[in-house]
Amino acid sequence: MITDIQINKPEPLAFDKKLKSYKDGDNVRFAIKALEEGKYLLIEGFYHTGLSLLHDIHKYLNKKLPNKTFQEQRAYRLEYHRLSNLILLEIVDHKLVVRKSPSIGWLQKLYPDNKEFLLSLPQIQGLNSSWQWYQKGVSIPVLRNKLHPYYGTYFPTRFEHLELFDNWLKRYQGPKKSAIDVGIGCGVLSFQIVKHGFQKVFGTDINPNAIVGLIEFMENTKLSRKIELDHGSLFGKWEKQTELIVFNPPWLPESRDLDKMDEAIYYNKNLFPAFFEGAKQRLLPNGKLVLLYSNLAQITDVSKEHPIEKELAEGGRFQLETYLKKSVKSASKETTRDQHWRSKEEVELWVLINK
Repeated sequence: MITDIQINKPEPLAFDKKLKSYKDGDNVRFAIKALEEGKYLLIEGFYHTGLSLLHDIHKYLNKKLPNKTFQEQRAYRLEYHRLSNLILLEIVDHKLVVRKSPSIGWLQKLYPDNKEFLLSLPQIQGLNSSWQWYQKGVSIPVLRNKLHPYYGTYFPTRFEHLELFDNWLKRYQGPKKSAIDVGIGCGVLSFQIVKHGFQKVFGTDINPNAIVGLIEFMENTKLSRKIELDHGSLFGKWEKQTELIVFNPPWLPESRDLDKMDEAIYYNKNLFPAFFEGAKQRLLPNGKLVLLYSNLAQITDVSKEHPIEKELAEGGRFQLETYLKKSVKSASKETTRDQHWRSKEEVELWVLINK
């Protein structure tokens, strides 16, 4: 189907014998000072040695940086990201060299030809947790079967917006010949659309991992005949008009240069204008444009602008047919972040039609 897509993955570093090492018993203060100066540290001995150093970085940053407001939390995470990604682990023959380390299948799957290289500890942690989800699968309340999300693909860990969409699909009375799912991710919205009787879904994603993962996940099942994929931005190659377009866009405006993995979380200023322009061209006269969104940016003071409200007020292309919202469950009591704003968060379902 699609075989020549370049997957996003952590960029391997070549092993360097001159790297400064860090092992149990070494001076933590000196290690953090080296990281602050931008120097790499190679973990030797045990896997838990690296985890302990990460813990020490958190302790250090908690004293150095405020971490209460949403913006402060974001600044804290950026500095933690900078320091922690200077901590390296060695991989030989697709296994971590340090002792008592996890076995991570992605090292073989994503780096088949790399025999010896380095990755940062946070990258290893990401690969490890992703591998666990990939193997065990993720249960989604609105779907019958588990998802097995591919590395680097966004998958939902909260479901209020999916429940809103499922309830809307149950009441949908229009034709069900085709739909376009913009930014298909791990496929949840498309699977819901198929579940509710649509004959064909055209799914796109700018993230190559999402497309490769779905090709693998659907294989030769009925889903692979119902859902057609394209690796591309917004609508990709799909030009034909359709009766339903769905979009679960990022909910926060970007504030820095994005990592490829962040494009499911933060949007740039051109995303929504380009989306609405493309949607206008591809929506049939009686078609529905459904967007799943949140008031997250507004309640955290990241942005006062709501891109869907702005389109309705200024775009001149669509009018509002339906607006539904649902409160979000409180953050886990185990979380270390101050997320008082979660009590005000609401997910939103917007249904727009052609003017």
